[in-house]
Amino acid sequence: MIGWLSDYYVFFTLTKILKVIPMQIPAEIFKAYDIRGIVSKTLTPEIVEAIGQALGSEATARRQTQICIGYDGRLSGPELAAALSRGIRKTGIHVINLGMVATPMVYFAAYHLGTNCGVMVTGSHNPPDYNGLKMVLAGETLSGATIQGLRQRILDKQLFEGQGSESSYDIAADYIAKIKADVQLNRQMKIAVDCGNGVAGAYAKKLYEALGCEVEELYCEVDGHFPNHHPDPSVPENLADLIAALKNGDAEIGLAFDGDGDRLGVVTKDGNIIYPDRQLLLFAAEVLKQNPAATIIYDVKSTRHLAPWIQARGGQPVIWKTGHSLVKAKIKETGAALAGEMSGHVFFNDSRDGRKRWYGFDDGLYAGARLLEILSQVDDASAALNSLPDSVSTPEQHIQMQEGEPHKLIAALQKSATFEGANEVITIDGLRVEYADGFGLMRPSNTTPVIVLRFEADNVDALQRIQAQFRTIILAAAPAAVLPF
Repeated sequence: MIGWLSDYYVFFTLTKILKVIPMQIPAEIFKAYDIRGIVSKTLTPEIVEAIGQALGSEATARRQTQICIGYDGRLSGPELAAALSRGIRKTGIHVINLGMVATPMVYFAAYHLGTNCGVMVTGSHNPPDYNGLKMVLAGETLSGATIQGLRQRILDKQLFEGQGSESSYDIAADYIAKIKADVQLNRQMKIAVDCGNGVAGAYAKKLYEALGCEVEELYCEVDGHFPNHHPDPSVPENLADLIAALKNGDAEIGLAFDGDGDRLGVVTKDGNIIYPDRQLLLFAAEVLKQNPAATIIYDVKSTRHLAPWIQARGGQPVIWKTGHSLVKAKIKETGAALAGEMSGHVFFNDSRDGRKRWYGFDDGLYAGARLLEILSQVDDASAALNSLPDSVSTPEQHIQMQEGEPHKLIAALQKSATFEGANEVITIDGLRVEYADGFGLMRPSNTTPVIVLRFEADNVDALQRIQAQFRTIILAAAPAAVLPF
């Protein structure tokens, strides 16, 4: 009897201790542009519920009353979205659950349903065991210190209490109808669409058929295991099947999407990849026809052809930091009609005949529709794309480092590095070094411990010269770095 009582006492005491141990909220999941972690390790339902309560509290502080939520095709999506909803409702906020949708459909719902708030449960293009949150509150896409503030709210227990409710809404029909009303094709087109088994596959065919296209689908069955290739169109290898489909079939253009549908990849009939910065050339020319002297933003990874191209058409080019949240903030600051990133995020904020066309958020599906609208005006879509200005260039390259090292190294090089022959050194986001015949870029990633590199030049010799200079400067500061060039 005494032994049984002793065991019970130990069990009771441990239970009480466990109840008072505060939940661990890993600092590393709070990124510059979003929240992102490994499911069941750094991102659990309990953690997401706590973040949901912090989000609801922040929304309440901003006098918001409703938040739209959705999730992509990842296996953990429904469970984490349910936890997010519980946390938000704890603060008295009403949740509108959109179910499984693309990220831009959550952004659209925040405008269309008048909530001004939306949270998407998505791992974007990260591996299958990742998930995360992209967040908009009171019309602001959260980033930087505001995201860090959510964690601090939890730690400081600065959390509102209330009894919120939840309703469901199917936003897909409204989203497709809105795009159909905005985008008109001059002729019918046959296109191939590769969704990489991401959530865009649930909507791409319906959308583009509504615009009058015949659609050949590749990997449009939503499957969070991503069994065919990873849903990241910025990686050329992931476009191989789409290139083959165009070569062997009768589709005239190929569109590819990332895991949550906010980024667009484009492939021509002859197998050329039209990278997003070159897509932006085409979009800029079209937007400036209806929006004279408009500001157009592009990120530091983008082609140097953009500035003279935009200026020649009467626009105002602005180079800016990489990151969808940071670009959206810059759009609000400048009133830009268009923005784009090398990664594939394109932001339309333009008007036609005095009527606002889109809302200034990144939307791969909508960008695809706008591309088709332009290409439907010509007989040969691939020829139109291939004729855009181009240079010898590299895709995005990475130097792997330890956590914290990339920012320290770039900060040191910003102070000490000398680039012989450079016309300009831009330091808004890393080091973009402009030469008469090209540019080189190195910047610290805000999501993973890598230095991001990109190079572009008029010819191979110039590219190699610029790379050699970067190699010398980087290795002098970090001799152990393994360079990808």
